[in-house]
Amino acid sequence: MKLAFIAAGFALALGGTAAFAGITETVEGAKGKFVADAKSGMTLYTFKKDTADTSTCYDACAGNWPPFLAEESDESKETGDLTVIDRTDGTYQWAMKGMPLYFFSGDAAKGDANGDGVKGVWDAVHPG
Repeated sequence: MKLAFIAAGFALALGGTAAFAGITETVEGAKGKFVADAKSGMTLYTFKKDTADTSTCYDACAGNWPPFLAEESDESKETGDLTVIDRTDGTYQWAMKGMPLYFFSGDAAKGDANGDGVKGVWDAVHPG
């Protein structure tokens, strides 16, 4: 266990979010560097109307801003700032520094960040 924390710290020093157990990665697009889902490479976002450990984006909102879903078993993969929260619909969602993470339906390719700044309440997550 101690070795895992040392490795995570080393990876953070080298690449920001690279230590998050293959959950997230840093991608670069036309608008800069962003934190993305390691599987799809799609940029992740936070919603300013959320509070720590609580998502407020459901129904139509979640249609445009799908949550970065997790499994209950993913709680064992929590690392530092990356945690799993419970959603009121019974699903689980990844959060960074307590803020729930989302995708944007308007992003089509790895490195897209078309949702950054939308309506002044959506922010692409930057590494570091």
